[in-house]
Amino acid sequence: MSDLIVIGFADPKTAFDLRARLMELQKEYLIDMEDAVVVTREPGDKVKLHQAMNLTAAGAASGSFWGLLIGFLFLNPLLGVAVGAGSGALAGALSDIGVNDKFMKELGQTLPEGGAAVFVLTRKVTGDKVLEKLEDFRGKGKVLQTSLGHDSEEALRAFIEAKPELKQEIASAAAAS
Repeated sequence: MSDLIVIGFADPKTAFDLRARLMELQKEYLIDMEDAVVVTREPGDKVKLHQAMNLTAAGAASGSFWGLLIGFLFLNPLLGVAVGAGSGALAGALSDIGVNDKFMKELGQTLPEGGAAVFVLTRKVTGDKVLEKLEDFRGKGKVLQTSLGHDSEEALRAFIEAKPELKQEIASAAAAS
């Protein structure tokens, strides 16, 4: 089962940095993501989705390969590449994997102008190690929405939304108990 996590930031740079770090953690097998999208709210109430992977380009590349292969069979490889690229690009543009685009745009409308959010759809996470590697993002964002269990959501919220002065209070409280 997959979990959705949406974290908002005051600026797009932090959101893009978080997505880049999550991609690195995926290469280390600490997180398994289905989708990671940065949503920005630009001037004029325009919401823009920044997908991690361009499905249209991927579909065109795949279609070109298969079109070339079929074209060789019918002795017209150039026509096969053209038809394959066109049909692959169309299929890629029409497919929507991961987080629903309409949902992301609706939530993006609630962001302040110039703000950004990262939508992450995860399959599996090694929570303690991932949070350790995301220390640079502590206190920089706000958890907007999750499908995590209550305890996991509270732990994430405490980490992402922690203020420097709260970190000291938490350490003091932990030492006292």
